[in-house]
Amino acid sequence: MNKSTQHQRIRDYIDEHGTITPFEAWSELGITKLSTRINEMIRNGEGYTGQMRTAVNRFGETVRFKEYRAV
Repeated sequence: MNKSTQHQRIRDYIDEHGTITPFEAWSELGITKLSTRINEMIRNGEGYTGQMRTAVNRFGETVRFKEYRAV
């Protein structure tokens, strides 16, 4: 798949929802390496930032993940 197409999907998703997580990227956009794509976009001069989040998954386990947003 073309990286620029994935970049555009990420931009559009963040524009619509405000943030994106790795799970959302995978389940909604079919993108498995969100952090890699975000880092590519940052290197291309786009402004994004990430913040670690904590949640409980469906098995009752605490999980940590990064949530990204535009700056």
